[in-house]
Amino acid sequence: MAEKEKVYAADAEAVRREGRSIVAANGMEIGIFYVDGRFYAYRNMCPHAGAPVCVGHVTDTRLPSQVYEYQVGLEGQVLRCPWHGWEFDLKNGRHLADESIRLRSFEVVEEEGRLYLTMGSNKKSLP
Repeated sequence: MAEKEKVYAADAEAVRREGRSIVAANGMEIGIFYVDGRFYAYRNMCPHAGAPVCVGHVTDTRLPSQVYEYQVGLEGQVLRCPWHGWEFDLKNGRHLADESIRLRSFEVVEEEGRLYLTMGSNKKSLP
């Protein structure tokens, strides 16, 4: 089983203030988002075509409604890929139309105002 390590990622208050931060950790770009009082982290790579998904627009989605009536859902919770418009729920990383597709996620831990990501170690173990 892969060894897990805690990697410093960002200042918690800065991410709260800005809503997101894109950082480098263990050789990957990771997007950290602050949504409804919680932090979420995803690899900055869309599963569709490898786009930098975490720089995409954070928006909402439309719910079924009557003609000329517009109801919004998942407000501030939908990440739209900048290349082809694929949409993902920021609270679970799942694609809105096909839940079998998801962004690669990482656990975020806040300690003393600092955010850490729980990641698999890049270290090779000896036999």
